[in-house]
Amino acid sequence: MLGLVRRIWSAWFGETFERVETDAERVRTAAAGRPDGKTAWVLIVTAVALTGQNFWQKFAPLDRLAADYQLDTDGYDLLHSLAFAFGCVFWYCVPAVLVIKLVFRERVRDYGVKLAGWTDGWKIYLVFVAVMVPLVFTMSATEHFQRTYPFYRWTPASGWERLVAWEAAYACQFLALEFFFRGFIVHGTKHRFGVYAVFVMTVPYCMIHFGKPLPECLASIIAGVFLGFMSLKTRSVWLGAALHVSVAWGMDFASLYRRGVFGEPGA
Repeated sequence: MLGLVRRIWSAWFGETFERVETDAERVRTAAAGRPDGKTAWVLIVTAVALTGQNFWQKFAPLDRLAADYQLDTDGYDLLHSLAFAFGCVFWYCVPAVLVIKLVFRERVRDYGVKLAGWTDGWKIYLVFVAVMVPLVFTMSATEHFQRTYPFYRWTPASGWERLVAWEAAYACQFLALEFFFRGFIVHGTKHRFGVYAVFVMTVPYCMIHFGKPLPECLASIIAGVFLGFMSLKTRSVWLGAALHVSVAWGMDFASLYRRGVFGEPGA
């Protein structure tokens, strides 16, 4: 079994491993004895962005907005959910982009957002989706899952337009998340850590899942490593973003289905 895993790994990632490690060794050798300001910037911005994202909603004037517009409970829930998505997009993107452009003087597209070659791992994407769909549907029957998803507590009485608005915002925050973790952190530190930049990224990525169901928190470790390697291989985060959005939407709709909101009997 281990031999099969090694052969699959070598065939799928062997060339990428050699390329990334060779490039990192060349950069480290050329910069020997000099401080690595770029790595320091990436890790400090990571800490600042995650702190800002964590405390964002505590400072957002949601109660004042709800009162000004006389929102009902459902309207407040939607506002709270959209504020969460907006905060993620802002904190995952703005600080990183500013540092890339103003400090590093580099192109944002080189941090995983280029389109060329983004479909190179589409077969892996399909395999991952095939594995995740039954797992998500099975987990959707648990009480903790039902309490957690969707973040916006939608009901058919709320109107489909509100659900569409939430799911669109939800997808945008996943695009931002993939850029931040699999783009900015991975591609911003691979010159120092080589392929091990993936594992450096996976630590904070796992931590943002604290408070979610334990199986999801543990799965985030596997997903972080897998999506990190996909980003190194394709030099793009778009396929990982598509995978992340697909799973997230599947989790929301599986939860709604279990509750019978589509006319089907609940679990």
